[in-house]
Amino acid sequence: MDYARLTEVIRRLALEAGDRIMEIYGADDFEVRSKSDASPVTEADEAADALISAGLAAAFPDVLVVTEEQAESHTESAANFLIVDPLDGTKEFVKRRGDFTVNIAYVENGVPVRGVVYAPAKGRLFYTDAEGRSVEETGDFAKDTVGPVTPLSVKAPDNSALLVVASKSHRDQATDDYIAKYAVKDMTSAGSSLKFCLVAAGEADLYPRLGRTMEWDTAAADAVLRGAGGKMIRFEDQGAFTYGKPGYANPFFIAYAPGVELKPAK
Repeated sequence: MDYARLTEVIRRLALEAGDRIMEIYGADDFEVRSKSDASPVTEADEAADALISAGLAAAFPDVLVVTEEQAESHTESAANFLIVDPLDGTKEFVKRRGDFTVNIAYVENGVPVRGVVYAPAKGRLFYTDAEGRSVEETGDFAKDTVGPVTPLSVKAPDNSALLVVASKSHRDQATDDYIAKYAVKDMTSAGSSLKFCLVAAGEADLYPRLGRTMEWDTAAADAVLRGAGGKMIRFEDQGAFTYGKPGYANPFFIAYAPGVELKPAK
């Protein structure tokens, strides 16, 4: 894979999808339907999916593309593939809370090695550069010109005063019980894959997720986290977290900054 071209393409497609999403977000009303798993889907999800899918197919015709909105048709598998959540945090979008993202990642042999996470309503753009280092770009987000970038790096955590981030829409008692095992200085809630990016940017130390997610929900932000020196592991046994699993379903997980003294699942 030509990583420089990959970075250029996925950054541009995320920005273009973000523009389309915000057009719909700014409308007086938009249609919301339920998918087969009862999760919501909007015309913004579908428009962003069509735009990104077409752009990736044109740029990388020989690479498998897996997207959330076409999940039921994904029967292929490959060691290396692109994986997309065109609008992560649809519940946040519907409630007009702003915590939604466009996620595009490239997976090699089970590892998300490159990714982009764009939060258009928040004006935050995170991605891995051509060398795999994570950055946050600021500026006007021109499609063909990269603005100022700040390297991302997880911070050294203070285990007596941890900063923890958890889901805004999927918080449950099991998650709260696990977080209670730690000495927490501050607790924040965020939607979509932004939670990973807060850890990557040193704005949080720990993000546990004891709930259902799919690979397209996590791959791009996991790449950003890894490129900033962070880690993501399975919750139950703290083993390596991999991609390309049957059905693209994830186990529970923990995303964290190295140095956090992890507590066991039980």
